Amino acid sequence: MATERSRTTPVARVLQVCLHLLVAGLLLLAVARAAFGGHGYGDPAAVAAAASAMAAAYAAGPRLAVVRTSRRGAALWMALLGVTWAGLLVATQDGVWLAFPLYFLELHLLGRRTGLVAVGLTAAAAIAAWSWHQHSFSFAASIGPALGAAVATATVLGYQALYRESEERRRLIDELTAARADLAAAHHEAGVLAERERLAREIHDTLAQGLSSIQLLLRAAQRALPERTEAAAGYVEQARQAAQDNLDEARRFVRELTPPALDGDSLPVALERLCATTTAQSALPVKLHVSGDPVRLPAAQEVALLRIAQSALGNTVRHAEASRAEVTLSYMEGEVALDVFDDGAGFDPAAVAGRTGGDGGFGLPTMRARAAALGGGFTVESAPGQGTALAVQLPVQPPVTEVAP
Repeated sequence: MATERSRTTPVARVLQVCLHLLVAGLLLLAVARAAFGGHGYGDPAAVAAAASAMAAAYAAGPRLAVVRTSRRGAALWMALLGVTWAGLLVATQDGVWLAFPLYFLELHLLGRRTGLVAVGLTAAAAIAAWSWHQHSFSFAASIGPALGAAVATATVLGYQALYRESEERRRLIDELTAARADLAAAHHEAGVLAERERLAREIHDTLAQGLSSIQLLLRAAQRALPERTEAAAGYVEQARQAAQDNLDEARRFVRELTPPALDGDSLPVALERLCATTTAQSALPVKLHVSGDPVRLPAAQEVALLRIAQSALGNTVRHAEASRAEVTLSYMEGEVALDVFDDGAGFDPAAVAGRTGGDGGFGLPTMRARAAALGGGFTVESAPGQGTALAVQLPVQPPVTEVAP
């Protein structure tokens, strides 16, 4: 109970403020009616003293830590508040109206079972005090306190049920989010381990064995020198051939880690092939425009630009219902830019900002992440019925050159 009270929501805080204002207003009303309403509303001095006592007791409760953290402390405070309220009931019949805010306090602080008992006793005290002031009991006079108790009980229990349901839903969402994060991390770790094991096997069976052979051949050549120069030359030639074979294996590894569309071709050629393939497979006319002087980019940049173009055209084919598309590759001073445009149905970028690639999403976060990883920028402009334009800018790094063996 103390934990629930300490984690109040904005709605609960607003209700608390309203309850404080209600108590203060009813106490002021009782004092004003006693002062200006005549003898029928009690002695003004007695009413003012009783109202002040109840106001002081009510104001002290929220400031006491024991009331907020202990059910026993809350019960003692409610007992003190009940005593001061009884004094107000004796002083004036208007004290009956304070029963309504007391219902909410009792149900909130004392728990369901004890709170219901306290509400029943409070309602009975209010009815008895009203009848005492009127010098007679009437069934109609008892309806007000009883109906107020019923309304307060239904309101508090309903709010508590909604709060529990909301907390349970929040807990389930937190658990689901954590489980999805753990599952994604596990899949990523499994993929990394699988690729690491594959590369380890390949390196062990090819490069490591070749390097061991080279080492043995060079040792044999060292032992043959200087007496057997011809044999040493043979060993050196065999070592050179083994080194060439290992270099070929290393290049094969690099090719396996590079998209096939870029294997041996420049980025414009790969994009031209991508546009032609997309047109052939989807009947969507796709044109490539290249501006500037093409330069050889680092593999990571060419891979990123090709992947973004593939993803963008894939989205166009699947979602845009376009009649044409254009891909523009621009080589500029200090940067390279890729623009993909279609005249399709368009979409609201803000509405799909959190989606990921695949059939269920547009993959914009993946494209943006590829560009950001290379220090570039990514923008998308689109609106329903106005087509889509994607733009990627990457800084141009010095071209990577391969040293001849």
